[in-house]
Amino acid sequence: MRLELRFISAAEVEAALPMRAAIDAMKRAFVLLSADEVEMPPRTAIEAPKRGGNLLFMPAYAAADDRYSVKVVSLFAGNPARGLPLIQSIVTLFDGVTGRPLAVIDGTSLTALRTGAASGAATETLAREDAAIVAIFGAGAQARTQLEAVCAARRITLARVYTPEAALGERFAREMSFRLGIEIVAAKEPREALVGAAVVCTATVSGTPVFDDRDLEPGTHINAIGSYKPERREIPGSTAARSRIFVDHRDSARAEAGDLLIPLREGLIRGDEEWTELGEVIAGRRPGRASPDEITLFKSVGVAIQDLVGAEAVLAGAERLGLGTMVQL
Repeated sequence: MRLELRFISAAEVEAALPMRAAIDAMKRAFVLLSADEVEMPPRTAIEAPKRGGNLLFMPAYAAADDRYSVKVVSLFAGNPARGLPLIQSIVTLFDGVTGRPLAVIDGTSLTALRTGAASGAATETLAREDAAIVAIFGAGAQARTQLEAVCAARRITLARVYTPEAALGERFAREMSFRLGIEIVAAKEPREALVGAAVVCTATVSGTPVFDDRDLEPGTHINAIGSYKPERREIPGSTAARSRIFVDHRDSARAEAGDLLIPLREGLIRGDEEWTELGEVIAGRRPGRASPDEITLFKSVGVAIQDLVGAEAVLAGAERLGLGTMVQL
């Protein structure tokens, strides 16, 4: 008996899993994770220091679905200058009963989609209901899905994007304004981006804070998704110190979240017993935002259960719409 599996392209990922459905899928992923219904070994990295890159391996198993997934993702800092994506990836989905491979999915698009959707889930759960202005730091693929997800979670009327590369910011503003139908302005400096912003998304490769804490307004919700190494951060320590901290996964944040680990070492914040997993809030086991003036910080390093649940949703959509290419092994 020869096995068949479905290859799903980047365009087919976007067609099979609209952002609203992706946000709902990420909510489910975080609830499963916080309920301890997931097997998820720590992310394994192989560094390529001469090339400025690394290769990551991210496996997961969801008992509720009887499915396994493995994502292999590369991040090479020099790729944008080569006209290539910073992040490139594939995700393989397996049946948990027989071990049969079910699908090979473009992981670059899925990673951008599920990362944006995670921030959409956090925004929907933690941001003020009246949030209408968003600040985006970064102008790459991740920044685009961050903005799309926040617009799906709240009625956003204005977005400001800041990136040191002014031309990239202008192009982001033009393209995303056309796509989303809202006003988007390329800010000339971080402070300008933060004026009136009720939601802030940081999606950069910066190793140092991308804004000044003094420019952040009360009641802001922050999605910090760019940094995933313990020595790097996008968020000022003083911001973390005055925020309620929410994470995708405590163990992963404890190992990788420089946005939290650096201020923890500096004595500015308390340890992870004070950090709330987003899935706990979604499931109603722990409280979310306590007041309109509270600053909430969602720190996500990205976890493999997001890829598994996202891949399942993509495969279901592809089967329903007749997408993908069937290949015999």
